[in-house]
Amino acid sequence: MFAKALSLALLVAAAPVLAQDQVLNLYSARHYSTDEALYANFTKATGIKINRVDADDAGILARLKAEGTASPADVILLVDAARLYKGEVDGLFKPIKSKALEEAIPAQYRGVAGADGTSWFGFSTRARVVVYDKIKVKREDVDTYEELADAKNKGKVCLRSGSHPYNLSLFGAVTEHLGEQKAEAWLKGIVTNMARDPKGGDTDQIKAVGAGECQIAVSNSYYIARLLRSSNPDDKALMERVGVVFPNQATWGTHLNIAGGAVAKNAKNTAAAVKFLEYLASPDAQNYFANGNNEWPTAKGVKVANPALQAMSGGGDFKSETIPLAAVGANTVKVQQMLDRVGFK
Repeated sequence: MFAKALSLALLVAAAPVLAQDQVLNLYSARHYSTDEALYANFTKATGIKINRVDADDAGILARLKAEGTASPADVILLVDAARLYKGEVDGLFKPIKSKALEEAIPAQYRGVAGADGTSWFGFSTRARVVVYDKIKVKREDVDTYEELADAKNKGKVCLRSGSHPYNLSLFGAVTEHLGEQKAEAWLKGIVTNMARDPKGGDTDQIKAVGAGECQIAVSNSYYIARLLRSSNPDDKALMERVGVVFPNQATWGTHLNIAGGAVAKNAKNTAAAVKFLEYLASPDAQNYFANGNNEWPTAKGVKVANPALQAMSGGGDFKSETIPLAAVGANTVKVQQMLDRVGFK
């Protein structure tokens, strides 16, 4: 039912209500060229032009604080649960009420609902999965996050910086599952198992496994999907060499990070900002997240047709963790302190 309510046809019909020369100021941490068509489709449907400012999550939150009430931002897009949580607790978002968003986006993918509304909504997810050398490592030795710290994997692991938001959110989730004491011991075990010092991004970790620099790595799922969809012979050879595991299927499930959006606290174009967020929850936009940037949609009833996502997850069905994203965000300060204590760079 919500699909009809959020259809582009209705967005077009609603467009005359808003000024045709209206401009929506968007602060975005989504640095994906495929999103250009997503924004263009919104403008075509509504007549609302998008003026985009790109930065990373931390930079956007810092800018909002610095600008204060003078901020021109209307909509904020971030790509990490911990940063969405921080923006919420720092009061940088304007709570909104939208029946369309509440019907489309499950509660676990939203900020905390209050009397004034909800501060943010998640529109796509990405799994934090384990990548391994199929020749040198057994799948059953890497099918849980806990095994990254197991002595059997000493000298085999490579990761990007522990302080990167993607890892901070994963470590925050593990802390929620294991408790602080066990989580710190786990992080110390990972440091012991490192094949080299942390460096590079997720794609670099996958390539390091393929090159034999290490044998086990962790990556967001959309980086893997990009390689699976690539026509480059080197990428094809790489993905034949490495295997992919969705960890903890027998226990709490695979960690999901989230990309989401909010209306800026001092937005001048609130109605247009809400319209944009509702558009991101529409089936058309949700399918674009899936096919354009290889992310899983959050909206109810949206089926994924991306062959790489299907192949990676064995048909698309896998168990994901269900802990509140607010808990993940709340743990990141403690996690950073643990990283410092165990020497995780």
